[in-house]
Amino acid sequence: MTVSPPTSETGTRERTEQAILGAAEKVFARHGYRGASLQAIADAAGLPKANVLYYMGSKQALYVRLLNRMMQRWNAVLEDITPESDPAEVLRHFIRTKMVLGQRYPEGSKLFAAEILAGAPFLAEYLSGELRQWTQERAAIIRQWSDQGKMDAVDPYWLIFLIWSATQHYTDYSAQVLGITGRDALSTDDLEDITQFLVTVILKGCGVHPQ
Repeated sequence: MTVSPPTSETGTRERTEQAILGAAEKVFARHGYRGASLQAIADAAGLPKANVLYYMGSKQALYVRLLNRMMQRWNAVLEDITPESDPAEVLRHFIRTKMVLGQRYPEGSKLFAAEILAGAPFLAEYLSGELRQWTQERAAIIRQWSDQGKMDAVDPYWLIFLIWSATQHYTDYSAQVLGITGRDALSTDDLEDITQFLVTVILKGCGVHPQ
């Protein structure tokens, strides 16, 4: 089957949407939902405000799309896990990926954290619907790993929450980390040390037995 290359119109739309999303992520992270305006987002993207409305529909739709995009980035690594997967490999990869994505997309991570701290007014339906189902499915596989003797019988929900929070801490609370450690920024070596520390502690705490 031959896949036709994207048309010029499709390519233009994708570039425009990515420009809007990138600008909106920065504006929302800096000013919060209430403080951000479509005009500010349009200015940051170098586009007319009418274009932002045309491609995104509304300020709320744009905001929710950004939040969903961040969660999809984080959780993509667990999309294909099965009861036959090696939990050591999966958890190690999940932790490393979350750390990398936090540093690569700090505005998106902080935007999500701010939404949750505000009580998730725009994500309540997503959290109790799509994300709840996603988490239940992964939790069921983690329980099967325990039943197979690949790891201890830890609560899979608490494990997932632990990985989410531990990895996001170094992005969402970077001011605290830098202030206490006296660093201006976390170096590549720092991030590798942190990642390896989290991998070691979490895998040992789960009694994971690599295959």
